Amino acid sequence: MNLLIELKRRNVIRMAGLYLVGAWLITQVSSTVLPMFGAPDWLPRSVVILLLIGFVPTLIFSWIYELTPEGIKRDADVKPEESIAPQTGRRIDRTIIAVLIIALVYFAIDKFVLAPQREAQRGATRPVGEKAGAVTSTSAGSPAPAAAASAPEKSIAVLPFESLSEEKANAYFAEGIQDEILTRLSKIGTLHVISRTSTLQFASHPENLTEIAKKLGVATILEGSVQKAGNKVHINVQLIRAQGDEHMWAESYDRPLDDIFGVQGEVAGAIADRLGATLGGQAREEIGAIPTRNAVAYDAYLRGVALYRQASENAAFLASTRAFEEAVKADPEFAQAWALLARNGSILIFFGSDASRARRDETLHALEAAERLQPDTLETLSARAYYIYRVQRDFDEARRRFEALHERWPNDAEVLEVLSYVLGRQGHMDEAVARLDDALKLDPLNVRLLKFRALEAMCAHRFDEASRILARVLGIAPGDGQARQLQGVIFLAQGDLAHAAPILNHAPKSVAAEEGQYVAFVRQQRDYAPAIDVLQELLHQPDANAMFTDTVGTRLDLADLQRLAGARAAALDNYRQARTALLAQLEGQADNEALILALAQAEAGLGNEAAALAAIDKAMQLMPESRDALGGPTFAEARARLLARFGRRDEAIAVLRHLLSVPYIGATSLGALTPADLRLDPDFDNLRDDSGFQALANSD
Repeated sequence: MNLLIELKRRNVIRMAGLYLVGAWLITQVSSTVLPMFGAPDWLPRSVVILLLIGFVPTLIFSWIYELTPEGIKRDADVKPEESIAPQTGRRIDRTIIAVLIIALVYFAIDKFVLAPQREAQRGATRPVGEKAGAVTSTSAGSPAPAAAASAPEKSIAVLPFESLSEEKANAYFAEGIQDEILTRLSKIGTLHVISRTSTLQFASHPENLTEIAKKLGVATILEGSVQKAGNKVHINVQLIRAQGDEHMWAESYDRPLDDIFGVQGEVAGAIADRLGATLGGQAREEIGAIPTRNAVAYDAYLRGVALYRQASENAAFLASTRAFEEAVKADPEFAQAWALLARNGSILIFFGSDASRARRDETLHALEAAERLQPDTLETLSARAYYIYRVQRDFDEARRRFEALHERWPNDAEVLEVLSYVLGRQGHMDEAVARLDDALKLDPLNVRLLKFRALEAMCAHRFDEASRILARVLGIAPGDGQARQLQGVIFLAQGDLAHAAPILNHAPKSVAAEEGQYVAFVRQQRDYAPAIDVLQELLHQPDANAMFTDTVGTRLDLADLQRLAGARAAALDNYRQARTALLAQLEGQADNEALILALAQAEAGLGNEAAALAAIDKAMQLMPESRDALGGPTFAEARARLLARFGRRDEAIAVLRHLLSVPYIGATSLGALTPADLRLDPDFDNLRDDSGFQALANSD
């Protein structure tokens, strides 16, 4: 009781009340005012922490010291007749009342004036668990603002959606939802939509939105988050004006998993309205379409979409294909999944990873199912264009299909990318480069596209241009190993082994990672023994990412190096193993030119000249240079190498002379043959004393 009386006499309780009321007011004002001036997030938090830390010292100070007419003195030194503690207490009471009035006025202004304005700028979000199917919405209620300087007014980038699911394995769900929204936005021709590959490197909710928008060349950014918990899905999206980091619109969706199928279309349509994008009837139908109402099928489909975007690795691509197979098994009427399954199958066939009759039949079945269900959707039309290009190899028709597809789907960078490949194979290199540059406008930070641009320049022996492009790639992705490898290939193509060595003379970590550059360098350096050990070790390591073509290719490279090193018996054993495996594979895919080319290499290693050249001739008939200006010369190069090894000089030199005059994809080092290759590669040792060959080898 005495302590309480003493606390009151020394005004400690009054001071505690004044401090708490004042601290609350300071906290509220700082949380509102500081962000208006662009203060970082940590500053308001720091104010609160400092106020908490100051509470106890203030009470201690009030206990120990007293205010007197002569100033502040220790309480113990103040005589009772000199104390003005009661008057001080009344002043504190009046101050508390004044601060409370100010706080009440601020509370009223914040609730009835400032809060509605904040709600108009950013959407209020709600936790998972509210009524299923509910939608909350806030809006600035005004037309789309002027775009940021130099960015198209109706332009948007969709940043990676944050996955808030407790189960990390559900991250694919957020990726798939984001991809679906982005795909629907890309179908709106009056918008300029940046592709996912360029936004993937950014965080879900970055602080430097203005800088990101400048890099991507857009006026608006869409952020989002997805939380999947049991049968509930919670999705938040917010549209932000990049200039000024101003929230334009936001929505929050809570849906059961079996009623989520139309959300992406709702989001895309709302964004189009906010940005003032005109939607024709066909576009509105495309973006609002509900692909399936089967939750299991949709979940598998989203997993397939997410895996496809990671499909630089074979294992991810095959997993994507299996996910689409699960989707159509769960819902045989799911046309969009059938279309993407057909697209994946076409890619497997084209690159020789699986060109079996079974794969061809499955791919055609998937395509026909999509066409039967939804013949005129962009996904189905794209799948048919893929099939014509990659399976039927009808480049003229493929070009027409992709050009028509681009007219309806102008924001899809992948359509432009594949159109560029088609044009290149037709020999229209300038047009191919132009279409690839158009794709880069939609996907400016896509290092895959940039690397292909560099490869195109390498194929045409424009090495300075290729080097500049690769420097740009490494500026975007400093750790991109493939870009560094291509830099090494440029040195190798020019005969600069000293600069190529630090880049290329490193053992690959797996069979799938060995893309030929390491072996090409070793061949020109002619130091075979270490590489033989490396390849033998790789073939004994299991590799989930390795395709059959990777494994048999590595075995043939090993056999070649053993042959060059004089280990004839070991080389013959590996050539025989490769030949046996290839013949078994070819029983089911006799027209797979990648396997036929490998068979020619095995037959040549075994000394079967006629069989080797017959295999090469068959591959060239399947894909002649007249049909494929980029890929066809690859088989001609392989033939020239075998002719040189078998001592057929005139024939070999005639082919080499032609190859040095055309751009194409090389057989061994991912670039067209160069004079430096002729000087250094052991395949051409039998030609070294020929004057015609010497002229070619020194033509640079």
